[in-house]
Amino acid sequence: MSGPLSGVRVLVLAGMGPVPFVGMLLADMGAHVVRVVRPPHRSARALGQTDGLRAEFDVVNRGGDAIAVDLKNPDGIETVLRLMSGADVFVEGYRPGVAERLGLGPDVALARNPEIIYTRLTGYGQTGPLATEAGHDINYVAQTGALHAMARAGEAPRPPINLLGDYAGGAAIGAFGIVCALLEAWKSGRGQVLDAAMVDGVALLTAKLQGLRAAGLYSDDPGANYLDSGAPFYDTYRCADDRYLAVGALEPDFYAEFLARLGVDTADWPGQDDRRNWPRLRELIGAAVATRTRAQWAGIYAGTDACVTPVLTFDEAAEDPHNTQRELFQRVHGVLQPAPAPRLSRTPARAPSVPRTEPLDVADLIADWTGPDRSRDSEYVAAQALSREELL
Repeated sequence: MSGPLSGVRVLVLAGMGPVPFVGMLLADMGAHVVRVVRPPHRSARALGQTDGLRAEFDVVNRGGDAIAVDLKNPDGIETVLRLMSGADVFVEGYRPGVAERLGLGPDVALARNPEIIYTRLTGYGQTGPLATEAGHDINYVAQTGALHAMARAGEAPRPPINLLGDYAGGAAIGAFGIVCALLEAWKSGRGQVLDAAMVDGVALLTAKLQGLRAAGLYSDDPGANYLDSGAPFYDTYRCADDRYLAVGALEPDFYAEFLARLGVDTADWPGQDDRRNWPRLRELIGAAVATRTRAQWAGIYAGTDACVTPVLTFDEAAEDPHNTQRELFQRVHGVLQPAPAPRLSRTPARAPSVPRTEPLDVADLIADWTGPDRSRDSEYVAAQALSREELL
């Protein structure tokens, strides 16, 4: 195993949305992630794989192991508690109170293991009137005000698939919180409870916009601002072959470069900051872009500072020269998937791998995780000791 989190042990109660993705992020960085899934006879999903996918398609559970445990059986609860005793991180995505009713709440976990990071990954958080409400990505993004901003003028808001709530605001911010809590635990020797709510994470992502709003530089009217399709020089345009071109020529120098290569006379066009004439400017840009194919525009703007990029499909992105040189995407058992990120020079992430299809032996795992020295690998032990010495 490799990666900066090598030796960190993460126990996850299998779930949907951000729960498997936070496990993937930690596993990519070298953590040993073990999912607690339902026994096969209780579920049609093999080892709890997301959406019942075969292992090679179950990308968000890559690099992880699984154990089959019946959480409706007291013996199953005791199994999870014993594993908590040797885990560094525990992750659950139930509504508030469910883990407590199972006998797996944070008080019980911290009594067993005072150093554990008990992570609660939910939509609305552990407190507040909506805490126990059901929801999905679209609901959490709507709750924060962010979805309101994701519309063109006069059109309905467009949900950003489930990338913003589940994965950016939920799992990515949650993983960041886990690593922060681990660092603090190395200093203090004490664990804590992490309340990672998707509404919190999405709200955090709007920080810049909130400052602009307060300064009077950002309108609450969708499609009226520089970055929300309001500005004609920050938008997408249809090309002659019905493909699209992304234009992000915000700065005056970049915008001048963009106009200079359009191949039309722009002398009498409205000024870049003439907001009243933005609709007219959008028509003019659209008409110019529509005269050439996406590939032709890509060649015209290649190597310039015009901030113009062809809108690629996933397959095209996988074959793009820049992306291929950086190995932005990889194929594992023939399945295209993103490479781990970010990139570390000395302790690189682990190579993506297919989730294991056979459950671990529970007894062996308990013995491995809860032995006299908790079976830490020497590199992790040394790093932990050094970190405490330096940080205390």
